[in-house]
Amino acid sequence: MYNSDNIRIVIIEDDKTIREGYTFLIGQTEGYTVVSGYASFEDAAKKIATDAPDVILLDIELPGTNGVEAIPKLKKLVPQANILILTVYESEKLIFEALSNGASGYLTKNTPAAKIIDSIKEVQQGGGPMSVSIAKVVINSFRKNQDSPLSKRETQILELIYNGKSRTQIATELFIDLETVRSHIKNIYTKLDVNSRADAIKIARDNKLI
Repeated sequence: MYNSDNIRIVIIEDDKTIREGYTFLIGQTEGYTVVSGYASFEDAAKKIATDAPDVILLDIELPGTNGVEAIPKLKKLVPQANILILTVYESEKLIFEALSNGASGYLTKNTPAAKIIDSIKEVQQGGGPMSVSIAKVVINSFRKNQDSPLSKRETQILELIYNGKSRTQIATELFIDLETVRSHIKNIYTKLDVNSRADAIKIARDNKLI
C-alpha cells in the first residue's frame, strides 16, 4: 500500500540499469515512491495516467519519441505532474527546447543521487532545479549581446569553433553539409571583419556575441 503523503515518481529512461538504479535509490528514501519505470514515452503513454505521478524523471535520448518532444504530450496526459529532465546532454538548444516545452527542471546524469532526490522535492514544491553546468548555459545565454550582427546559426557555429570543433565535426553535430559550414564561417568573418578563427573568437568574446 502506497503512503498517500509520498511523492509519486515515474521514471522514463531507456537504459534498464540506470532506470533500476534510480528506482532503487529513490525508493530507499522516505517520502518518495517510484510508481513505475518505462523504457520509452510510447510505453509510458499507455499507463501513466493511472500511475498519477507527481514528478516524472525524463531522459532525452529515448527510442521513438525523444524526451523533448514527449514533454507536451506528457503534460496533456498527466497535467498535474512536474517534469524533471535527467540527461547527458548540455546543449543550449536542447535545454531551452525542454524548458520551453514545459520541463520544470534540468539535471545532468552526473548529478549526485542526493541532489536528484532533493531536486524531486524542489520541483514538487514549485522550484526549478538545474545542475550547475546547465544553470551556467542558461545565464550565459541571457548575458549574450542581443544586438549581435550574427544569426542564431552563425552564433551556434562560432560557439562550436570556440569549443575547438573542426568544420567536419560542426557539420556532423548540426546535421548540415561541410559546404554550408564553410559558407556560414565566411559570413561570420565578413560580419566581424576578421580573417582568422582566433580573431573571430576574440571579437565575439569581447563583444559578448558568444
